[in-house]
Amino acid sequence: MNVPLDEAQFISILLKVMNAKKTLEIGVFTGYSLLTTALAIPSDGKVTAIDVNKEAYETGLPFIQKAGVEHKIDFIHGDALSALNDLVDAKHEESFDYAFVDAEKENFIKYHEVLLKLVKKGGIIAYDNTLWAGSVAMSEEDEIEDIIRPKRKHAIEFNTYIANDTHVESTILSVGDGVTLCRRL
Repeated sequence: MNVPLDEAQFISILLKVMNAKKTLEIGVFTGYSLLTTALAIPSDGKVTAIDVNKEAYETGLPFIQKAGVEHKIDFIHGDALSALNDLVDAKHEESFDYAFVDAEKENFIKYHEVLLKLVKKGGIIAYDNTLWAGSVAMSEEDEIEDIIRPKRKHAIEFNTYIANDTHVESTILSVGDGVTLCRRL
C-alpha cells in the first residue's frame, strides 16, 4: 500500500527540478512517499502531512527519524478536508509549491477545489492511483475484479473533471498505478 519505487523516484526528481520547498501530502499511510518528499526538498523545506491514521504514520516514523528528516515534517492527525480548510482559514493561500494526494479517491475532486487555493500558480498537484489498475480504460462489459470496480467510478469521474478543469494543465502518467499531474495556471 505504499507508492511503488518508480513513482517515488519520479516524485523525488520532480521535486528537485521544481526546487520545491513547501509541500503538502494528503494521505500518508506509513510514510514512504512522505519520506521521499522530505529527502528531496532542501534542509529548510517543510512537508505538511495529513492523515486520519496516526498509527500507520508512526509505523514509518522510525525510518523518517533514521533518515534525519523528521524536522521537515509537520504531521496533522485528522480529516484531510477539515485540515485543508483550516490551512485556507489560516491564510496559507498560494503558499505551497507541491501537493501529493493519496487519500480517499471519492474526495479527490473536493481536495482539488481546496488545493487550488493552497498551491501556488505554477505549482504541481499530483494525484495517485488515477489509472486504478487500468480499469479506467476498460468498458463496463469488461471483467473487472470486485475489489477494483467500486473505486473505478470515482477515478473516471475525477479524470474527466481534471481534463475539463481550466485552472490546471494536466497529464496522466503511467507510473505506478497512474499519477495525474496538474500544473496550476
